[in-house]
Amino acid sequence: MKIRRILATAVAVAVTTPAALLSATPAFADSKPAAETQAAPTVEELEKAADAAQKAYDKAVAAEKAGIVVLKAALSPEAPLAVAAKAARKKADDAAAARTAADQAVTDAKTALAALPDTATDAERTEAEKAVTDAETAAATAATAETAAETEATEAEDASNDARVAAARAYGVLQKAADDALAVKTAADEALAKAREEEGGPDCVPANLRATVTGLPASVVSGTSTTFSLRVKNGTEKTLDAVTTYAYVHTTDASGLKTTDGYMHLQWSTAASPKWHAVAKDHRIGVGPMKAGAQTDVKLRLTADAKAPAGHGVVLTTVDYVNKDGSCGGNTGMDTWAFEVKAAGSGSGTSGGTGTGGSTGSTGGAGSTGGDKTGSAGTSGQQAQGSASDDASTGGGLASTGSSDATVPLGIAGAAAVALGGAAVLVVRRRKAGAGA
Repeated sequence: MKIRRILATAVAVAVTTPAALLSATPAFADSKPAAETQAAPTVEELEKAADAAQKAYDKAVAAEKAGIVVLKAALSPEAPLAVAAKAARKKADDAAAARTAADQAVTDAKTALAALPDTATDAERTEAEKAVTDAETAAATAATAETAAETEATEAEDASNDARVAAARAYGVLQKAADDALAVKTAADEALAKAREEEGGPDCVPANLRATVTGLPASVVSGTSTTFSLRVKNGTEKTLDAVTTYAYVHTTDASGLKTTDGYMHLQWSTAASPKWHAVAKDHRIGVGPMKAGAQTDVKLRLTADAKAPAGHGVVLTTVDYVNKDGSCGGNTGMDTWAFEVKAAGSGSGTSGGTGTGGSTGSTGGAGSTGGDKTGSAGTSGQQAQGSASDDASTGGGLASTGSSDATVPLGIAGAAAVALGGAAVLVVRRRKAGAGA
């Protein structure tokens, strides 16, 4: 399993940790979780699910293919109902023409009757009058026949159209069923592929990488932006193809009972990409390739909303790498850098140098600096200390700095860092025997 996947998952766990957990003191690390995490499905279970999804998709595709055949038949001009409708329409048109001719015959008969001269005999007049009567009778019959034929044609056309609409709707249902089955199949295949990769892929190893925060002030004021740096160092003896660092800001109110992350917005910028970019939801920042012993700086800008309540916060950082050959590794823990959040209008935060102390759950990384002051005078953000236990079930203990003022910041740092550090310990355990960066 790649370190970045574990850390991304762990960050999500930290974000959704109950508020009571975030307010815990360093001693919380010795307590056990309230509920066990549901076991992930096995590869065998995922294989069965993928096989069932494939069969369901095959059936849906077959039904869709049958449906298109029915639809094409229904839309064909040779369809029985379409042929019947066409014949009925012709009959109605013929009836309409016959009625028109009958009406004209009435007109002609009446014209002939009116044109009889005064010298016409009674027999001639009677015959002309009979011609008008016969023409009117024929016209009435033709009108009745036209009405009946038109009704029959309309009904036949409606039946043909209804059949076409029904076939189209039925095909739409089959098409959606096939699309839904494909979505389920795709999800099942992806879950299986990921499980197989994590089970059989290369193990990641601890590496001498470090992401160190510098210039983070001891306090951040709501409604302002604070700029600081994240220095990434490749302390290994080889070039790494793709290095990724992570930066995550976690805050609570003064009581430590309410998470206030939503008020905080973190952006990054580098020399290669000088514009400010929002840090993604997975907290990743791509650094690119790094030569052995090289270091690079990522600028960070933290903006606190004006409505952000006073409280406490931490910036958590780590770094990992993935090479083109599939090998991977990184810092197995998260460094935590504490600061205070002050209400809007309470003055500007003080800036300073790097934090002091050790990282949470880090192994094989470079030691953190202490007292290397940069920026304006004042107290710098302090790095919360701690280590992840080798026993993942205990979560690891957090060491106290000895400062009572740092208790609550260490508590929220510890709550997130225990989850993140615990996950990282699992990575250490999965490393290949004797492997290292």
